[in-house]
Amino acid sequence: MRFATYEYRNRRQVAVVEEDGTLHPLPAVGSLTGLLEAGGGLPGLLDAGSAVLDVPSGPHLSEVRLLPPLQPPTVRDFVTFEEHVEGVRKSVDGAAGVPARWYAAPTFYFTNPYAVYGPFDDIPMPPGSSVLDFELEVAAVVGKEGRDLGPEQARDHIVGYTVFNDWSARDLQSAEMKVGLGPCKGKDTATTLGPYLVTADQLEKYRDADGFLRLALTAEINGEVVGKDLLSNMSWTFEEMVAYASRGTVVRPGDVLGSGTCGNGGCLAELWGVRGEQDPAPLRPGDTVTLTVEGIGSVSNTVVRGVDPLPVPTARRRSRERP
Repeated sequence: MRFATYEYRNRRQVAVVEEDGTLHPLPAVGSLTGLLEAGGGLPGLLDAGSAVLDVPSGPHLSEVRLLPPLQPPTVRDFVTFEEHVEGVRKSVDGAAGVPARWYAAPTFYFTNPYAVYGPFDDIPMPPGSSVLDFELEVAAVVGKEGRDLGPEQARDHIVGYTVFNDWSARDLQSAEMKVGLGPCKGKDTATTLGPYLVTADQLEKYRDADGFLRLALTAEINGEVVGKDLLSNMSWTFEEMVAYASRGTVVRPGDVLGSGTCGNGGCLAELWGVRGEQDPAPLRPGDTVTLTVEGIGSVSNTVVRGVDPLPVPTARRRSRERP
């Protein structure tokens, strides 16, 4: 089942989306996140969706503005593709290979849940950046609360999947990570989610013998394909990622966990690292990035001019006087 959040006649609604684009709104449901928080996990979501299929439908998909399928309380972004790590590491800090520590656990960082954009929204250039990049990912969405989960338990906590574009200001990222923290502002201004939340049961037919989802991934800039990969080239499954995220803490309904960027052109920085030059060029206003994931759908965003950064002073050298 596919769920969408959309705006129609100045009203926000959640609906089940049929293959022909027919929308079946869920009455009295203001947000998909709220529906997930109400409980029931995947069975509860499927029951809510099934209940509206036999009632009069709403507008057609072509008549509405699609919003992000949900507003997540947290967004964790992992880095699970070895090929991506090789290329981007060389591009961002000039180092070769993959850090040995990467192989030990599925590393992630928290990104900004307040900067989530819809599948066809314009994306402003980050303030102060001139080296903008996209990142092709898939995200799992948590459907019920869990703590200290094992991978088998974690499967029951994943309610569905969506396309994830982790927009990245590479010049800001490269500079700030020299401090030994981050990424910070390099990843802070935009994340695309959409076009739908596809429930986990819909993608089971793509699962391979090792537990990975074998989905084709494609990235295009202005209609030209720049990257192709398989989601099954991840080094950890989503269940293992959820289990690791829940270690010593909780995952809650609506939490989003990104796969990390795929290889073979899943972002420009990887290609720059492999080729030794910025080819293709960094994204500019007017460029349109389209990311397609088999079984889920496509998001397509156009870069537009952003705002100029307001000045913040550099650090002052202080006396280190003590009371």
